[in-house]
Formats: sequence, C-alpha cells, structure tokens
Amino acid sequence: MLEVRDLRVVYPNGFEALKSISLSVAPSEIVALVGRSGAGKSTLLRCINGLQPITSGHISIGGVPLAGLGGRELADMRRSIGFIWQEYNVVERISALHNVLTGRLGHNRGLASLLFYFSRNDRAIAVRSLERVNLLHRASQRADRLSGGEKQRVAIARALAQQPQVILADEPVASLDMELAWQVMNDLVRVARDEGVPTVISIHDVELARAFADRIVGIAGGRVVCECRPADFTSDRIDAVYRFDRPAAPLGVPEPERPERIPAGVGV
Repeated sequence: MLEVRDLRVVYPNGFEALKSISLSVAPSEIVALVGRSGAGKSTLLRCINGLQPITSGHISIGGVPLAGLGGRELADMRRSIGFIWQEYNVVERISALHNVLTGRLGHNRGLASLLFYFSRNDRAIAVRSLERVNLLHRASQRADRLSGGEKQRVAIARALAQQPQVILADEPVASLDMELAWQVMNDLVRVARDEGVPTVISIHDVELARAFADRIVGIAGGRVVCECRPADFTSDRIDAVYRFDRPAAPLGVPEPERPERIPAGVGV
C-alpha cells in the first residue's frame, strides 16, 4: 500500500509545487496521474521516490513512513521502489540482461556490487523479468541495438527485478509511437497486476489512461482537482484538469474554443 497525505513542496524561491496532495494506492491498483506539463506530476513521483525533499506531509510505503529515513535506511527503501523513466535510462553498451541485472545491485553489498557480481538467484530473477515482458529472446543483445519499445521493456524488467513494493513510471511511453505505447503500457500494467504491486503512472495521453488505469487522478496547479474511474473521466473533468486557469467568460458570452489545451487523442 502506498499512502500520501497532505504533501506540500515549496522550493527555496517560494514556488509551491505541490499543495496538500493526498493519494492512496492499493496492491495491484494502477493509478494514472494526468495533467499539463508543470502541474506537479513528476514532482509527486520524485517525492515518493525520495529524490525530492518535501516541505510537509506524510508518505509511507507498506506502512513504513519515509520521513526521517537517511543513509542505508533510505537506500533500502529506494530499492523497494521501481522507477521507470521516460528516456529508458538503459546502459547502451551492455546487454539487455545485464541492464535488467542492475536492478539487483541494491540487493548486493560491498565488493559484490562494486565488481558487478550477481548470484545465480539474481540471474534467475533477471531472466524471469525479461520473460515477463516478452523480451527473453533479446537478452544477449546490446541495448543500443534495441528499438525504443524494447528499451522501455528492458526498463520495466529492470524495475520488476528489484522485486519492488511500488512501481512509479514518469511518462513511460511519451517517446514512443502510439502502437508501441499501447504495447508497452499493456506489458507494464499486466506485470504490475500479476505481481500485486501498487503502480502510479504519470501519463500525457488521456486515452491510454482511460484504457489501462483503475483510477485517474487529475493534477492542476499542484493540487488534485479530480479523482475518478476511467469511465467517469469525461469532458467536464478533463476541462477541470487542463483548463483550470482559464478565466470565466462574462455571462451571456460564449467562451472561445481552445483545443490546444487538451492533449492530442483525447475523446470528449
């Protein structure tokens, strides 16, 4: 279980990036964060991952609060969080299998980690993780020979190899064409549900969010402005997320159409 309560982030320049965000994600649940660029989606994920200091509020994973963790405790908690980045973050010069094995580094200690040594159990977990995303046949291929969709599957397998308590994905298919995006999202959601891992995905494409999420959370201006089932994420809620700063028109005057505010592919 992932719990976020009354989370605030204020930067040193006084900008309030998150304003009392609250969110809970149950085991096997897929939550999609939607919103404009700069709304606070990535900041929220970085807070959960311990990469962004919080100003106030509470985050817990599996009942363990992140507040006050430092050093080895914080490293151990991060090990339990699988993070999938937009730009894959694979090491181009090593194989797909060795990229997945880097997800096991946090489970090693001392010399084994420094020497890039992995046990038979580590390798079995990595092989199984590649198999789960239908990429075992590419295990020995260097990452620079893989397609964009294959690289993102490697990133998913690497996160899975961590045996995480939570999976976070920050725009994981933004760099892919639509067909590949659907395939990669299908793999990500399938393995997360199969493993019973609560998963939070920041995503720009509303149709993908509707298709794959159990719940959609709309963020605008650092606040949660809507939270609903995908079927209920209709035009009024989309408007609340993507047009929250639009000034109200005078009574009797129709508001101008501003389709550029809504992401491509949104059906309303």
